[in-house]
Amino acid sequence: MSGALDGLKILDLSRILAGPTCTQLLGDLGAEIIKVENPKTGGDDTRSWGPPFVTGPDGQPTDMSAYFMCANRNKKSVTLDIGTKEGQAVIKHLAAKCDVVIENFKPGALKKFGLDHETMLRDFPHLVYCSISGFGQTGPNAQKPGYDLMAQGYGGIMSLTGAPDGEPMKVAVGIADVMCGMYAATGILAALRHRDRTGEGQHIDIALVDSQIAWLINEGVNYLTSGERPQRRGNGHPNIAPYQVFESSDGHVIVAVGNDSQFSRFAEWLDLADLADNPQYATNPARLENRAVLTSVVQERLKRLSTGTVIEGLEKLGVPVGPVHRLDQVFSTDQVAAREMKISMDTERSNKGHVELIGNPLKLSRTPVSYRLPPPAVGQHNEEIFGLPDETE
Repeated sequence: MSGALDGLKILDLSRILAGPTCTQLLGDLGAEIIKVENPKTGGDDTRSWGPPFVTGPDGQPTDMSAYFMCANRNKKSVTLDIGTKEGQAVIKHLAAKCDVVIENFKPGALKKFGLDHETMLRDFPHLVYCSISGFGQTGPNAQKPGYDLMAQGYGGIMSLTGAPDGEPMKVAVGIADVMCGMYAATGILAALRHRDRTGEGQHIDIALVDSQIAWLINEGVNYLTSGERPQRRGNGHPNIAPYQVFESSDGHVIVAVGNDSQFSRFAEWLDLADLADNPQYATNPARLENRAVLTSVVQERLKRLSTGTVIEGLEKLGVPVGPVHRLDQVFSTDQVAAREMKISMDTERSNKGHVELIGNPLKLSRTPVSYRLPPPAVGQHNEEIFGLPDETE
């Protein structure tokens, strides 16, 4: 079967995570991605962000770090120095044949090369040109550098994450980058829809901080509605209780009571049926008001029970419950296997003959995602794309 985006060509001038996440997603859906890497720096910065690295047939580490591989399958790598007239000419030659250009340079940095969105859209009116930056192309912070950690700090998510009495905590993965890439992919598809109807390309300006603020979601609107600054609650939920991680006799278990009837069944199972009839706990607003006492009582009961006992008992009652898996447990589950969330891609660059990656979560019935190209070496596709020697030779 063909992919939903078969025939779409994307010139990818981005690096690190936000842009590569976006283009990998579009590549999985069938688009041809030409990834431009700087030969002077060894390519995408994340190629050196390790260990771990893939070990080559010669027993030595390659330039494929796990970090690089997480966002760079289904791409063809070429090397170009856009600081030269020759490199700029090749970029424009490629752009003329592409539908999308995506970049994450500092705002204004590409203007001196004639590769900025204004110049490129003037020369190629059909292009969808997406610019990813830390703070966007406008505003007083536009020229400040943008990395995931700074976006999480500036955009507020760190103030909500972590133990109530601990320090502000970032999310363990680069979630500001990843979500910015997702928003960028959505914007690109919307702009392509407009282009296909009108023939008119456009510029997409998306920022890490803007997208991080956008996914503050309920906590952000909680503040805007009440004017009260949210507090860190660890694993507690700002609007539902009990909805958190609890200690069990042999580890931890998640209980996520979403409504009053679930709470009634949960309390009865814990032999605390009187709580469901108590006005202090019978409704969710009341439980939130009395969260501290409720959490203490529930925790005292649950820590006497094993995780397996809690999960088995509450699942029978239709009360949302689940484990807290380590990654070794995650990737060994039958659910991951059934949903193909761990994949293997053949590559001659690994001494194992393959690399293992995380699968795409999209399950399209008519145009499924495909895994056609493993993460590339720097300049691996030079000859294929424009007849230059392969940098890996």
